[in-house]
Amino acid sequence: MCIDAGPVPLHKKILIALVAGALLGLLANTFAPGANWLALLVRYVTEPVGKIFVRLLIMLVVPIVFSALVVGVCELELRDVGRLGLKTLAYTIVVSVIAVLIGIGLVNLFEPGRGVPVDFRDEALAMKAAPLPEQTSLVALVVALVPDNPVRAAAEGDMLAFIVFSLVFGVGLAQAKSEPALRLREAIQGLFDVMMRVIHGVLKLAPLGVGALLFTMTARTGLDVIGRLAAYVGVVVLGLTPHTLVVYSFSVRVLGGMPVGRFFRDARLAMATAFSTASSSATLPTALEVADQMGLPRRVSRFVLTAGATMNQNGTALFEGVTVLFLAQAYAVPLSLSQQAVVMGICVLAGIGTAGVPAGSLPVIATILGMLGIPPEGIGLVLGVDRFLDMCRTVVNVTGDLAAAVVVARGEPREVTSD
Repeated sequence: MCIDAGPVPLHKKILIALVAGALLGLLANTFAPGANWLALLVRYVTEPVGKIFVRLLIMLVVPIVFSALVVGVCELELRDVGRLGLKTLAYTIVVSVIAVLIGIGLVNLFEPGRGVPVDFRDEALAMKAAPLPEQTSLVALVVALVPDNPVRAAAEGDMLAFIVFSLVFGVGLAQAKSEPALRLREAIQGLFDVMMRVIHGVLKLAPLGVGALLFTMTARTGLDVIGRLAAYVGVVVLGLTPHTLVVYSFSVRVLGGMPVGRFFRDARLAMATAFSTASSSATLPTALEVADQMGLPRRVSRFVLTAGATMNQNGTALFEGVTVLFLAQAYAVPLSLSQQAVVMGICVLAGIGTAGVPAGSLPVIATILGMLGIPPEGIGLVLGVDRFLDMCRTVVNVTGDLAAAVVVARGEPREVTSD
């Protein structure tokens, strides 16, 4: 009897492509090192296919970041919610900074990207990369936050300045209540919806792109890259764990006044849903139900959790920081403390603009890599394990949204509901 198991999920296809590409590359590296046919295959087939896939991701960055940030800021409606919105935004920024600091600290401590073969680095560094910032002083970085031309900032890959412009634009649009402004908001929401459809289409090509990228890397370097990849996964998980168990526990108990045991017991359903779906947006209905079980005021929980599904992405910010520094180490691209501070700032702000859907952070990471002189093709090294890490960081994101709701709800008047 034949049982129809249905279509293979995309993340399983990507994992299969990762394993197949790595194994075939290892076999080629072992039994045909330096073969002419292998060099031709890599140069004219697998390497171009992998680069095209990465360029498709990078192509979507500007419209996704702009539309997601503007829509997220408009949802905040800071002028209308007043104290509630400011408390949420302040908490989000502080906790996101802590998350990125944890990730960056662990990468610098364990250096999971060290040890990649020299031949691989030399090949990667031969690629054209975006120029590094000429001035890295604190004053220069603060001035550079404000773009004199946002279009040029987007074209040149200055994502930090472009993110600031998008935030300012979103604040202005949220305060404008005219009919044309409302139509513009709907148009930007439509742009965001279209970009989500496009990125889902691009990700359907991920098995082919990941397989090609991994074949290219392992055919050139052998088994060493796989060991570095395992170390990278370990550092990400190691960073997410204390952020969830320590930072959120402190927030809930000290700032929110709720017993830690009760919080995590009530949050179990939302955490399980987040792990299975790898999507903050898909987990939102469950999170709202959990917030009701916690006894949080509905006006607070609905506001914080709805905004948090897009803007309070602590786990994603940590993941982005670890990934950028890991690939910088793998490609032997040194980053000074000021440049790492830039990475932290971008990751915190990008966490506000990252879509709450599976793999929503990948285009942003690819752009940060190019901005810092790190070949964006390196993102192929982490794509194969991204689904597992996406599930892990989504748990952190959703748990962080619930923790934020507990903190913001403290001191707010309780509601009397009829249902």
